[in-house]
Amino acid sequence: MLRRLRLRSLGRAAPAVVGAAAAVATLTTVAYADGASLFRRQSEPSNPGDEGNVGATAFGRDPETLERMARALREINNSPLAKQARCSRFRPTDWGLPLLTAFVFFGPMQVFDLMRKQEDTRLAELEAERVHHAINEKLRDIERRQKEAEDYRNSLQQQAHTKAQKLRYEDELARKRMQMERDAQRRQDAELVKMQEASAIRKEEARRATEQKILDEMIQTEKEKAKIDQQTDRVKALAEAAARAHEMRETEEITKRMMVEKMKGEKEKWLAAINTTFSHIEGGFRTLLTDRSKLIMGIGGVTALAAGVYTTREGARVTWGYINRILGQPSLIRESSMPKFPLPMSRLLKPSSASLSGGAGFQNVILHPSLKRRIEHLARATANTKSHSAPFRNMLFYGPPGTGKTLVAREMARKSGLDYAMMTGGDVAPLGSEAVTKIHQIFDWAKKSKKGMLVFIDEADAFLCERNSIHMSEAQRSALNALLFRTGDQSRDIVLVLATNRPGDLDAAITDRIDEVIEFPLPGEEERFQLLKLYLNQYILKEESKGSSWGAMFKKQQRKIQVKDISDDLLREAARKIDGFSGREIAKLVASVQAAVYGRPDCILDPQLFSEVVDYKVTEHHQRIKLASEGMP
Repeated sequence: MLRRLRLRSLGRAAPAVVGAAAAVATLTTVAYADGASLFRRQSEPSNPGDEGNVGATAFGRDPETLERMARALREINNSPLAKQARCSRFRPTDWGLPLLTAFVFFGPMQVFDLMRKQEDTRLAELEAERVHHAINEKLRDIERRQKEAEDYRNSLQQQAHTKAQKLRYEDELARKRMQMERDAQRRQDAELVKMQEASAIRKEEARRATEQKILDEMIQTEKEKAKIDQQTDRVKALAEAAARAHEMRETEEITKRMMVEKMKGEKEKWLAAINTTFSHIEGGFRTLLTDRSKLIMGIGGVTALAAGVYTTREGARVTWGYINRILGQPSLIRESSMPKFPLPMSRLLKPSSASLSGGAGFQNVILHPSLKRRIEHLARATANTKSHSAPFRNMLFYGPPGTGKTLVAREMARKSGLDYAMMTGGDVAPLGSEAVTKIHQIFDWAKKSKKGMLVFIDEADAFLCERNSIHMSEAQRSALNALLFRTGDQSRDIVLVLATNRPGDLDAAITDRIDEVIEFPLPGEEERFQLLKLYLNQYILKEESKGSSWGAMFKKQQRKIQVKDISDDLLREAARKIDGFSGREIAKLVASVQAAVYGRPDCILDPQLFSEVVDYKVTEHHQRIKLASEGMP
């Protein structure tokens, strides 16, 4: 914009400058035509003292010319243009001698035109300088404002930066102050917690001290009371014993006299009855021998009586067999908690499952803890299933022989409140074509139980093996199909439990009907230790408590086994030795220990005899395993 103003000012001043230059050039040209010294410019150096000698220097000594010039000067001073020049601070003498010369030679009008043009030119130059000066002022003002704006912007940025630093510093101080307050609060809380804990500990110690003091006082009081009661009871017992002894002595004498008199009376009574009986018998035989008709009637009566007894016995046997086939227990069932004949009186005489178990549950069953927990869970689930009328779940027990599968099935039935029936798969094969009928009889009989029936089939692989086997007979295949038919749907009356040592031999359809598969491994070291303690307590320590008091009256008194120094360490050492023994083998081991003790004259069980029997049984176990491995193809 400044550049545009400058160009515009120069555009306006240009014509005036050009005009002045042209006038000067014209004047100079004219002046140079008249004479070289007449057109001397004012800008040339001149001496002010020589101004009065202009005419002498320029025109020589021509007085006429000088007079004409003086007259022209007066006319110029008296003309209107001279006033205008004085108003504009123009001195006619400033033009010097050339203007006077021009005025003399060219006339006043041309001179005034030239002066006006020069004045216009000078005004134009002044205007241009003024405009240029204004433009410069504007530019300096703009630069000043830009500088002020830049300084203001810098000051604002500096203030914002300072304010941001101040805010950050204040925020940092606030965070530090809050952190310090939180730390102080945490320390106060920790100290408060410590004080509370210390107070609680002191209160607890004071309470325990008070309770201990009260307990000691109560114990002392009870001791004193017990001592007084003991003395009183001793005195009372002594008095009662003396009184009973005196009374028993008197009663014994009276009883002896009464018994003697009673025995005498009974003796006389029995002698009289025997004499009377024999006299009647003697009279009857005499009568029979003397009267032939009575003899024949007597012989006929005895013969009829014998025939009636025989006929009644055979008829009762036939009737009993018929009732047994209809209502009785199936022949394949070897053991059951149900009575053989479901009559009201038999239910009263037959002990319940709870009484048979004695309330022990799984306490006498030694298994691995995880396996025992699963068995107990299944027993509770079976009991709840029966109470909610839901279908039962069939189970498969597999593992080496003697690991407790049958015992667990029996205890599970008792624990769950069900009746149980046990059979063996080896009994099915000899039945031949009757096996199918017997299988159906078992399931029909089991449905009669109001509690629900747990049917346990031991050695199930004997007749439930794979049907593609070449060793399976047609009768066994039919029995398998009958069992599959009866177990096709889930039952609300029967729980089927199969036990086998070879689960891989079972038919695929049988395994498809199994809901729970449980493995019974050989007992570990801790389980073997518990089994040794159980059977040692069962076969040796409690042997003398077996038998009834009536049996003891008619049997020979057994000798009591004395146990010496049989500690838990000895039993644990034996448990480590019998690694690989099943539960049944451990029971046989303890039975062998019992037999060895009975073989000694003093009936004493000591660690030496126990260790000898254990070592012998371990050797026998290894020999059995070796023979079994050699017998395998």
